[in-house]
Amino acid sequence: MTATPIYAALLTLLFVWLSLNVIKLRHRYKIRLGDGNNAALRAAISAQANAAQYIPIALILLLLLELNHAHFLLLHGFGMALLAGRVMHARAIQTDHIPMRVRGMQLTLFTLIGSALANLLLLLF
Repeated sequence: MTATPIYAALLTLLFVWLSLNVIKLRHRYKIRLGDGNNAALRAAISAQANAAQYIPIALILLLLLELNHAHFLLLHGFGMALLAGRVMHARAIQTDHIPMRVRGMQLTLFTLIGSALANLLLLLF
């Protein structure tokens, strides 16, 4: 097993960066709970929450593919698409860049759908 730990580690670092950004903004604006009606903090919280929602299931699907001996190009293709999509989406939420946000979600959903279908195909064949 080599692909899943790479992407799990990189995506964890992305999640930590998003978490630290929330902490930094909470400290800067002295907001202990919620978003304090602060647009920058609200965007940072949204980016972190979105990552927390999509990354785990995508990594589970990637791990299942790897455990079922999927081709390494498929594993790394899905892993890189997921990583790129999550980075793009996180940056886009914080900068309000709608086209990049859409592209990030497209890559993420491509990864989820593709890896789910690949897992099903591996079971059938």
